[in-house]
Amino acid sequence: MSFSVEVLAGIAIELQRGIGHQDRFQRLITTLRQVLACDASALLRYESRQFIPLAIDGLAQDVLGRRFTLEGHPRLEAIARAGDVVRFPADSDLPDPYDGLIPGQESLKVHACVGLPLFAGQNLIGALTLDAMTPEQFEVFSDEELRLIAALTAGALSNALLIEQLESQNILPGASDAFEPRKETHMIGLSPAMMQLKKEIEIVASSDLNVLIGGGNGDR
Repeated sequence: MSFSVEVLAGIAIELQRGIGHQDRFQRLITTLRQVLACDASALLRYESRQFIPLAIDGLAQDVLGRRFTLEGHPRLEAIARAGDVVRFPADSDLPDPYDGLIPGQESLKVHACVGLPLFAGQNLIGALTLDAMTPEQFEVFSDEELRLIAALTAGALSNALLIEQLESQNILPGASDAFEPRKETHMIGLSPAMMQLKKEIEIVASSDLNVLIGGGNGDR
């Protein structure tokens, strides 16, 4: 079994659907788990020598609230340092960060594990992790196919992080409106009632008085 054009197109489409990044990432992770027939998949963001889960499928829900440091998780450290697809041997002595975290199989150890580091240029921004209880689960997928998945995901994650950065700096289109000087507005109308209203407003404008203006003709 290998990825067909339809499968890759479907993954790309999932990255464009949804109303927000979180929804898109969740769709992606769910799709990957189905396509690869694995027991668990996760999208992690890399920041300050730790991986932060953004979306998971097949793992205990509390994984989303965890932080996986490189020092405490040697497999994740290996993924962060590799720069390419990482396939861990089924008999690897390195503990899997998700051992005991696959619902219904808490007492079993994860056997097959693949890690895909995600880059924006030369910078590590995250990782995809794929886990299965069957040792040979990922042998039918080539490294090149997995690299394509990593590239698609890295692009989506990079865009999401860029948008987050721009929003925090208030430089996205529309985000700077609150900082722009408000345009001067004018009261329209030259009727006797409107002219009287303007005059009264001018009188109280420089004072500390509170004035209530109501009614269609400016009744006070």
